[in-house]
Amino acid sequence: MSEPQRLVLFDIDCTLIDAHDAGGRAIVRAIAETYGVTGTLDGYSFHGRTDPAIVVDLATRWGTPEALARERLAACLKRYVALLRDEVRVGLIEVLPGVEDLVNALAVDERVLLGLLTGNVREGVEAKLAPTGLLPSFKVIADASDSAQRSDLPAVAVRRAEALSGRRFAGKEIVIIGDSPADVLCGADLGVKAIAVATGRHSVDDLAEYQPDFVFPDFAEWRRAYAAILR
Repeated sequence: MSEPQRLVLFDIDCTLIDAHDAGGRAIVRAIAETYGVTGTLDGYSFHGRTDPAIVVDLATRWGTPEALARERLAACLKRYVALLRDEVRVGLIEVLPGVEDLVNALAVDERVLLGLLTGNVREGVEAKLAPTGLLPSFKVIADASDSAQRSDLPAVAVRRAEALSGRRFAGKEIVIIGDSPADVLCGADLGVKAIAVATGRHSVDDLAEYQPDFVFPDFAEWRRAYAAILR
């Protein structure tokens, strides 16, 4: 077997799947149940943030002292995951166009080590991807259970990839794929290849402003994305 040449890391929400706001509803309910506070989002965006950061942001915005928000964070996230599992049982998870073909092609390519880089906590990753059948394709996972700071996660993924493959991936050998500016920017200090896809809240033009290496409207023509990943 040849040594992998690319570490390819996908975001989940609005990159691989559309959960139709199942995560958002579950987080809001978990905050209400854990902290006893509710409120309006007023334009607050979940995109590009991690689950722990979202919980603390919204709990404090709605009146919880920050120290208490952090003290009860683990309990809130546990409740969130339970509520999320209830949400996804009703079949809300939609795999986005071209994603299944793209992931399947990368998963069997010996030049690629496939992984996830996501703001979801680990149990949330499993809850969202288990219904799709895609989860076993991803051999490296860096998520919000590792750090609440998204910018920390590329280095986590690189360390895990090295432990798994024996190769220290660097620079454009690392490919980060996502739908938000946070995905484009999070690996900048490592000089990664960033591929943006406009299947979330941001248009092609919005994402292009952050200077990703490639930007696609979606992955319906998945072979173009496949070629860009390996270029």
